[in-house]
Amino acid sequence: MSRRTFAKRCALPALLFALWWWGSARQWWSPYVLPSPVQVWRAFWSMTRSGALLGDLWASVRRVAVGFSISFALAFALGLASAWTRRTEYYGHLVEFLRHVPPLSLIPLLILWFGIGEKSKTVLIVLATFFPIYMSVHKGFVTANTKLMEVGRTMGFSKWRLFSRIMFPCAVPDILVGMRIGIGYSWRAIISAEMIAAASGLGYMILDAQQMSRSDKVVAGVFVIGLVGYLTDAALAALIARVAPGAGGDDVG
Repeated sequence: MSRRTFAKRCALPALLFALWWWGSARQWWSPYVLPSPVQVWRAFWSMTRSGALLGDLWASVRRVAVGFSISFALAFALGLASAWTRRTEYYGHLVEFLRHVPPLSLIPLLILWFGIGEKSKTVLIVLATFFPIYMSVHKGFVTANTKLMEVGRTMGFSKWRLFSRIMFPCAVPDILVGMRIGIGYSWRAIISAEMIAAASGLGYMILDAQQMSRSDKVVAGVFVIGLVGYLTDAALAALIARVAPGAGGDDVG
């Protein structure tokens, strides 16, 4: 990244931070509504030293990792199967129907079926991330280079060699883009779920702070969520740029 690009990316956040600092110092608003940067930093440092922040962060990361892994495995297998058989006329309408159902609207049912433990949160993450990954996997395999596929068949490639040598390498960029979209959805889903039914996690921490009228902790928690999400997204974007330059890694999200 060039210095000019870095400066452009930092200009707006720096301006907003300066306005926040200046407005807090001038008391343009109540600290209860929006605490000062100093208050937020003190709350962040206090939660970090006590270990509470790291504990809640780990709880959320663990849930996202489990749910996202299950979702990716299912989406990859079904996306590959649908692309290979090309029988979407039997289930395409059902996929489109379910894809437009907001996962958060299913929370009451998930709590009823799985309780308020880890199962309901894992299922919620799977529902939130499955469809963007599935659609990307399906697209990647369906749009694999047909000329290369024909060459492979002419050379007598087995189905496994066609998959491993041609289909999968062609699909990797789309798969990575789907993963990038899905990981963002997973964070949104788990934070929402933790604010409704949880005893740990970043969402629970924010809700608990709000109930205790600790807006400094709320803002600190929001910053932590944003930072973790940004770093995760940046890592996947860098991987996409490295594996498949020009695949749209910088425009997703």
